[in-house]
Amino acid sequence: MIPFALAPEDQRFLQRAFEHLEYPSFAARLSSIVGTPIEMAVKLLPRSWYAALHRGVEAAVARALDVAINSLNESARPLADHRYRMMGVVSGAVGGFFGGPALLFEMPLTTVIMLRAIADIARQEGEDMESLESRLACLEVFAMVGRSSDDDAADTGYYGLRLALEAPVYNAARHIARRGLDRRSAPALVNLIGRISERFGVVLSERAAAKVIPVVGALGGAFINDVFIHHFQETARSHFTIRRLERKYSRSLIEAEYKKLKRRPGKPSVRYTALAA
Repeated sequence: MIPFALAPEDQRFLQRAFEHLEYPSFAARLSSIVGTPIEMAVKLLPRSWYAALHRGVEAAVARALDVAINSLNESARPLADHRYRMMGVVSGAVGGFFGGPALLFEMPLTTVIMLRAIADIARQEGEDMESLESRLACLEVFAMVGRSSDDDAADTGYYGLRLALEAPVYNAARHIARRGLDRRSAPALVNLIGRISERFGVVLSERAAAKVIPVVGALGGAFINDVFIHHFQETARSHFTIRRLERKYSRSLIEAEYKKLKRRPGKPSVRYTALAA
């Protein structure tokens, strides 16, 4: 029998997930660390970067889709969260040291590291990684971090983003189940990659802007990547916590409780952590 009310512990889990998913943004985290408003730094990026970044983002998401379908169901030994963050620190240091084009080469590696970290969190929260639906849910995390002011103004929120992704994910899953990852004449896969890339590109632009600030360099690049991956881990933990609660109760109940939190006045407190075990 499905409970009609959340247990106190589950209410706390939902509260923590809500606080991360709704606020703060990745740009707010970076601005507090580098001391420069990231929105302003993004505007200083050369126009040529945006085209290259767009292509790089789509390639990274396509690679992540390949990994999600072909190997996330493997029962590889999971790593502690900080292990993934340290791998991200190393790749970030390389990108920060060489700067410019190196950031585009580093992007696919960092994306796969994050996907592996997300999958481990999904397993910890009870997801069946043999399920195609669970593996695609890992990819959804990349779209959830790319929040914009337009999203806030439209009151999109977490459930709004999930609703927007439901049709692309469903259509992609149906195509993969029938034909695998063959992208020839596969608008369903192209659409999913495009939807995720659009939002993922927002946060990658913010990360790139932070890394090209002159005082950043290799150490700053490593530090920013640590914040970057940790932000994704927190987003993944929150996303899969909510999915776990939905399995225990029901989606309608958890969504209703989530929206109650959203209607409360004020914003949750902001805490930033980086380079912590």
